[in-house]
Amino acid sequence: MKCKLYRTACLSLLLLLTACSSDDDADNDPIDTGNEDGFAVEAVVLGERPASLVAQLPEGELRSRLESCDVSAIRPQAFSIAHRGAPFQYPEHSVEGYRAAAEQGAGVIECDVTFTSDRELVCRHSQCDLHTTTDILTTDLAQKCTVPPDMDSATPYQDVQCCTSDLTLAEFRTLRAKRDGADSAAPTLAEYLAGTPGWTTDEATDYGTLITHRESIALFDEYGVAMTPELKEAAVDMPYQGDYTQAAYAQQLIDDYTAAGISADRVYPQSFQLEDVLYWITETPEFGEQAVFLDDRYTVEGFDPADATTFNPSMQELVDQGVQYLAPPIPFLVTLDDQQNIVPSVYASEASSRGLKLITWTLERSGSLNEGGGFYYSSVSPVIDDDGDTLRVLDVLARDVGVTAVFSDWPATTTFYSYCTDLDA
Repeated sequence: MKCKLYRTACLSLLLLLTACSSDDDADNDPIDTGNEDGFAVEAVVLGERPASLVAQLPEGELRSRLESCDVSAIRPQAFSIAHRGAPFQYPEHSVEGYRAAAEQGAGVIECDVTFTSDRELVCRHSQCDLHTTTDILTTDLAQKCTVPPDMDSATPYQDVQCCTSDLTLAEFRTLRAKRDGADSAAPTLAEYLAGTPGWTTDEATDYGTLITHRESIALFDEYGVAMTPELKEAAVDMPYQGDYTQAAYAQQLIDDYTAAGISADRVYPQSFQLEDVLYWITETPEFGEQAVFLDDRYTVEGFDPADATTFNPSMQELVDQGVQYLAPPIPFLVTLDDQQNIVPSVYASEASSRGLKLITWTLERSGSLNEGGGFYYSSVSPVIDDDGDTLRVLDVLARDVGVTAVFSDWPATTTFYSYCTDLDA
């Protein structure tokens, strides 16, 4: 089996063959997959990525521990959440990406959930991303897009917008997933598609099979993993078609798990909209107990992870409303002290002191860390020098912040780290 990591040459996937120390107990309590029978993955395949990250770590306890880790009996880890599958290499929300994530030992897998014109739930990161995440523009369905290509323009794809709500489920099924990205200023379709990161013409990895929400449940159940569906914000006015309300949308997501016979303790429904989380807590309490409030308040003017007075709602107000799981981005949770050490932030301390369980996003989504790591490392960028810092930040998140799980675009990294540090023990 071979993999392609963006524009690098193909690397053969090899199991790491070294010995693991487990002297220190982790303080955090990993999320419960709810699967008493264990995972169905027979052999986790890590590939070369984890070892390459370890090799870039400075000498010290973390590097020694990970270098001496015997992964010959590695199992899937509840700490490891597959973010949209394994989009570091595969098209997000594709069958192929999901299978790769399971094989890399993700104990929890995500389906972002949105709906078609006939109100069927499908896995897509956004209701209106089909133009960059599928091959819709190569098909006749391009003319059904909310904003179709303007072929009279020198840049016909500049403003194109294609949504799942433009299509029926049957039409959606005719498309193929592709790796997210495009060159919106391109004059031709071929150049537009060539804007995809790492684009080659290798359909085995660049294209994939789209999947519905119900199909994702069946696939994830096949692997014995937990499931974390995210209810995406609608890009159309709600109620949709006059009577499809936000509550009906949130309920439909839960109904799919009930119909499939999936126990609520294997499901972590998520939303950036607090109203969705509170709906689940109130109306579907078994599922609401593990509902995850995704925090994106970096978009709110005046919000500061270092100043608890800017948190609205406050951590205590979230707890009082029944929220138990809070999922902010990585830079909310870590900062630098006066000695330039990576340490927990005020946000992290406030959440933990109120008993909130923390999940964070997204590891392995920044590309090379040689230039500070971008958004996901923005709070600690002065000490981010190379890809090995992925593991340094992950170690602080796990051991000092005490996150229960981490979303990753390449689950092998979080699986490896969790197993070799006994987080799921």
